[in-house]
Order: sequence, then C-alpha cells, then structure tokens
Amino acid sequence: MRTSNPILSDKAFNQYSGHLQDRMTLNGTVNKTAILLFIAVMCAAWPWSMISGMAAGQATPPMLSAIMILGGIVGFVLALIVSFKPHTAPYLAPVYAACQGLFLGAISGFFEIRFPGIVLQAIALTFGTLASLLLAYKSGWIRATENFKLGVVAATGAIALFYLVSFIASFFGVNMSFMRDSSLLSIGISAVVVVVAALNLVLDFDFIESGVENNNPKHMEWYGAFGLVVTLFWLYVEILRLLSKLRSR
Repeated sequence: MRTSNPILSDKAFNQYSGHLQDRMTLNGTVNKTAILLFIAVMCAAWPWSMISGMAAGQATPPMLSAIMILGGIVGFVLALIVSFKPHTAPYLAPVYAACQGLFLGAISGFFEIRFPGIVLQAIALTFGTLASLLLAYKSGWIRATENFKLGVVAATGAIALFYLVSFIASFFGVNMSFMRDSSLLSIGISAVVVVVAALNLVLDFDFIESGVENNNPKHMEWYGAFGLVVTLFWLYVEILRLLSKLRSR
C-alpha cells in the first residue's frame, strides 16, 4: 500500500499489526484529529488577533513574521521526528499542531490584510473539500486503487521536487515570478497543486482505515490523526494561495 503523505507509511502501520488490546479505532482517530485541529485553531488565534481591525495595506507587526517563521520551522522539525518515530505522536502531535497553528494564524493574517475575507473562504473550501471527499470515499465513488495511489504519489513527489528546486534557485537569483504572480500559468499551477493536495486526503482515509483493520495499537490513532492534519494544513495554505492569485487579477 502506498501513500504520498510521508507521515503515513506502510512501515509505520504494518509493524504494529496484530495487536488486539488497546487497538486503534476509527472513532478514536477522529477524536484525536478534532483535538489537534482545536489546538491549532486556539494557537492561531494569537497571531490572528494582531491583525484584527487593521486596514488593507497597513504595515503588519514585525512580530507576526517572527511567529510565522518560528512556528513553521519548529513544526517542520517535529513532523520529521514523528514521521520516523510514530510512537512519539501522542506527545509531539499536539505540540506540532500548536506550532502549525501559530504559523497558519500568522500567514493567514498576512493574506487577510491584503485580501479581506479570504481566510474565511479558504477555511470553508478546505473543510468543504474534506467533507466532500470523505463522503465520496465512504460511498465508494472514489477508491484508493493501486493506480490511483501511484498517480497521487508521483504527482505529490513532482510538486515537492518543484518547490525544492524553486527554493534553491531563489538563492542564486533565479527569478521564478510565475510561482507568485497572478498569471494564468501561476493560477493553473496552484489549481493543480490544490487538486493533488485534496487527493492526498483520499490516501489518508485509506491508510487510517487500514490501520484500524490491522488492529494497530492505540497510540497509532494519534499518528493517523497527525498525518491527516498535515494534509489538511497543506491543502488550506494552497487554497489560500490560489484564492489570492485569483483576487489579484
């Protein structure tokens, strides 16, 4: 079984299969996901409050950038740790959610100042996508077949490589403005990334379901929830970027 989400890997789940006591359940994973989202929202409220009432074009507080950078870096490091050490998920997943909450609250603030109302739109689209794909998955309209998984994995890998090359190229003065402007090419790229991020949710659903069927231990509920919120956070940021490009035209 394959998934493009590095948090949810075959090795991580299958090494725990066969445990019958205190096993992973679907309801438990859903509850843990709700807890992580709640933590993220609560922590996002602090940087978000810094831009409350600010007019469009007004200079943002310097601290907002520091919060965004610190939250993003610490969250990334924690994600790497949990991906290699799934048993740490019950302890580190809530901390990760808190750090990502700070990051998302700050970056949402930057977008909201420039495009009032954009954050609410992005949140609605993110959870609307989550609900729609979950319904489609449970109804059997979308199936995580091997070909489907291979396609999503390949597309996600290509996006990761593209972002990495763009990041490295920026240090050498290579101008890749099409990644940030509101051209049709830039909008098209963002739209493709949003679709791929959304399809990763289907793989996450499939992997969580597989973990439950394999009788994985209780702490894997945190691991499954962690992998799901990673995808949700990525999807939200990409939707935010796409909306900003559309509103810039």
